[in-house]
Amino acid sequence: MSALSENALTLLSTTTVALNADAATEIYVVPEGKRCVLFCAILVLGADAATTDVQIGQNGATTDFLAATDLGLIDAQYDACILQPIPAANVLLGKSYAAGTSLEIEVTNQAGGATNTLYLYGMLY
Repeated sequence: MSALSENALTLLSTTTVALNADAATEIYVVPEGKRCVLFCAILVLGADAATTDVQIGQNGATTDFLAATDLGLIDAQYDACILQPIPAANVLLGKSYAAGTSLEIEVTNQAGGATNTLYLYGMLY
């Protein structure tokens, strides 16, 4: 994990995520006494993951930040994608996560490798 700057957009965590098995992987736990607003995650592939789906959110509600998303366009080692809710003309609902909340990425329809890196960005306040 990187050093955290309060009230600034920062790298919250770097996590190896296996895309070769359907499972949830913890990517961050909000520190005691803080709240967290997520901005995006950047996924860098270790191998082809073109038919894999992922979703991101809190434990028990893993679609509350990012709904199930098909990785269909990233199909080679070192390909990268930015995972975030799509901006809209109206206000886009975000979530503020309480201290102790476990945030996860959940893999479904797995078809990738085991050595992918997820960089999670957000803000603590």
